[in-house]
Amino acid sequence: MNKPFVIGIAGGSGSGKTFFLNCFLHHFTDDQVSLISQDDYYRPIEDQPRDENGWVNFDLPECIEDEKLLNDLSILLRGQSVQKKEYTFNVDKEKAKMLTIKSAPIIIVEGLFVFHYAKLASLFDMKIFLDADEEITLNRRLKRDIRERGYDHDMIMYQWTNHVLPAYNSYLLPYKDSADKIIINNSHVADDIIEVTKELATELKDSVLIDY
Repeated sequence: MNKPFVIGIAGGSGSGKTFFLNCFLHHFTDDQVSLISQDDYYRPIEDQPRDENGWVNFDLPECIEDEKLLNDLSILLRGQSVQKKEYTFNVDKEKAKMLTIKSAPIIIVEGLFVFHYAKLASLFDMKIFLDADEEITLNRRLKRDIRERGYDHDMIMYQWTNHVLPAYNSYLLPYKDSADKIIINNSHVADDIIEVTKELATELKDSVLIDY
């Protein structure tokens, strides 16, 4: 079997990674593509760093078990499967679903810091960076965290100012220009991203899947 084609996808909070991935995966069957999410490698809450005010800061590279992520990707590259627990916000670790990730011709690794981890990034055959204007990403985060996480406005703004923006400027933005594709996602029109993912899927089917 040929070596799987690995795509790294990074982007700041509110850049639209989840919607982009959902649209992109729609163009493939389960045996053509597999997905590894950085979020599933968060360290236990008790091991997470805290800021000077005692707030847990989830927006730092050390929050992630990056060596475990790298190891699991290496297993997939050998054509084997990995099992791990899914990370879901506010769900007890013991109640989390067990995920089975199978190797596939195309492997996607997505998350905030996947370009920052040098060993991991060296395995990517293609890098995609999702970007959007700050006002748009903030509004998206506000809507998500109020609706899905029950945060109030002040809590969200504290994290945005003290955690999210500093992390973006330090651990994401420096890698933007190294990406093979930069996708600007300022539009509120779903058709724009749907068309981008369709074109990318066609490109990969013609260049990668044709050899399998």
